[in-house]
Amino acid sequence: MSIAGSMLLEILAAALLAAVGGELFLKGIVGAAASMKVPKLLIATTFAAFATSSPELTVSTVAALAGKPEIGLGDALGSNVLNIALILGLALMFGPMQVERSDLGRDFAFALTVPLLTLWLARDGNITRPEGAVLLLILAFWIGLLIRAGRSAFQQGIHVEAQLWRPLLYAVTGLLALVIAGRLFVDGASAIAEVLGVDTYLAGALVVAAGTSLPELVTVLLSRIRGHDDVGIGTLLGSNLFNGLAIVGLAASIHPITARPMEVGTTIGIGVLSLMLLIPGPDSKIGPGRGVMLLAAYAIFVAGSIGSG
Repeated sequence: MSIAGSMLLEILAAALLAAVGGELFLKGIVGAAASMKVPKLLIATTFAAFATSSPELTVSTVAALAGKPEIGLGDALGSNVLNIALILGLALMFGPMQVERSDLGRDFAFALTVPLLTLWLARDGNITRPEGAVLLLILAFWIGLLIRAGRSAFQQGIHVEAQLWRPLLYAVTGLLALVIAGRLFVDGASAIAEVLGVDTYLAGALVVAAGTSLPELVTVLLSRIRGHDDVGIGTLLGSNLFNGLAIVGLAASIHPITARPMEVGTTIGIGVLSLMLLIPGPDSKIGPGRGVMLLAAYAIFVAGSIGSG
C-alpha cells in the first residue's frame, strides 16, 4: 500500500471509531448524570471535559519530554479555537441553542481570562517552568471550586442508582474509542503535514489540534442531535480550561516553551473573539448567524496562522 493510501486509511478508521465512541461516550455521560441526580452541565464541565482533553494531554506530554513542547502549546491553543469556532459553529448549523447567561458564569470568565494570561506569559517569547507551575496552580484552584460547587449534589445523588457502573462503562469504552480515533487521525494528518513541510507550532495548532479535538467534535455534534445542548456547552468550556491550564502548564513545567508572539497572539485573539460570540442574546439564544460568524473566525484563524508561520 502506498504512503498516501496508508494515511487515508488511518483517517477513515479514525472517523469510524469516532462515530461509535462518541455515541457510547454521550450515552455514558447522560446516564451517569441521571444516576447521580446531578446536572448534566456539571458532569460535562468536569468528567466529560477532562476526558475529551486526554488526547491533548498525551500529545503535549510526549512532545515536551521529546524536547518539542511547542507542539503541545500549539495543540492546546489550536484546540481551544477549534472547540469554539469550528465545533460550536458547526453545531449551530443544526439550529439555535438555548443558553442562559447564568449557566456560563464562572467557567466562562475563567475561559476568557486564561488565554489572556497565556499571552502575557508569552510576551517575551518564552513560557518558563515557573510560569507553567503558575498555570497548574490556577488549575488546582479551579478544580477546587468545581468540587465545592458540586459536593452537595454528589452527596445527595450518588447513592440513588445502583447501576452507575453501566453508564460509566459506556463512557470509558466510548472515550477509549475516541482517543484511539484521535491518535489515528494525528498519525495520518501529521504525516501529511511533514510531507508538506509545515513547521512545529503550526503542525500542533492546525493538524494535531484537529485530531485531538475529535472527541469534543463528536460529543458536541451528537449532543445537539440528541437534544443535550448543556452537555455540549459544558464539554467545550471545561475542555478549553483544561487545555489552557493543564496542558500548557504541564508542557512548560517539563520543558520551557519557545513561543512566537505573532503565532500565539493570532491563535489567542481568535479564541477570545470566538468565546465572546458564545454570549447569548436577550432571548437567551445563540442563533445560526453566530455559527456562520464562528466558522468565518476559524477560517481567518487558519489563514492567519499560515500567514504568520
